[in-house]
Amino acid sequence: FGSQTLVKDVVSGIFFLAEDAFRIGEYINTGKLVGTVEQISLRSIRLRHHNGPIHTIPFGQISSVTNYSRDWGTIKFELRFDREADLEMIRKTAKKVGIGLLDHPEFGDYFLVPVKMQGIHDVNETSMVIRFKFTARPGKPSLIKREAMKRLLAAFKEAGLPLASNAVVVRSGNGQMMESGGAAATVIPLPANQV
Repeated sequence: FGSQTLVKDVVSGIFFLAEDAFRIGEYINTGKLVGTVEQISLRSIRLRHHNGPIHTIPFGQISSVTNYSRDWGTIKFELRFDREADLEMIRKTAKKVGIGLLDHPEFGDYFLVPVKMQGIHDVNETSMVIRFKFTARPGKPSLIKREAMKRLLAAFKEAGLPLASNAVVVRSGNGQMMESGGAAATVIPLPANQV
């Protein structure tokens, strides 16, 4: 039984290597474990998880491999705006930030498609969910996303486009509006024509 397992590991490894599924230094997901390939032996692969631990996985236990270090990747993320927010202003602001990131000294060369607004992803009771995306070379997608979000948030604030609030607006029967975001409620009287 042990020799059958060894043969399975070796044969599976030969096929993975013949198909160039991964190389040393690439970040991969084996279905159960993720990490950077540090060593490839005759029967197993050694992965370094981004938190530090090392995983040694026999090739025979790997059914599929997702390689995050080849060619390019598209990163998508969402931000929530007030439902009355100006979509065209959001689009123009995101485009401006995306163009600005192309000149970033560390990340600029990674971009293949700059940050841009993809469109409305969802609308719910309190917000309009807008999706953004960019396409970049592998290596630093999470760092690029963090920098993009930091710049987008600052640009939206400057443009007067604050993110949606979780505050709940309740209208009472006597024409008063109460707004509560989990703190003390504020009562604001409404004009007669808006009751």
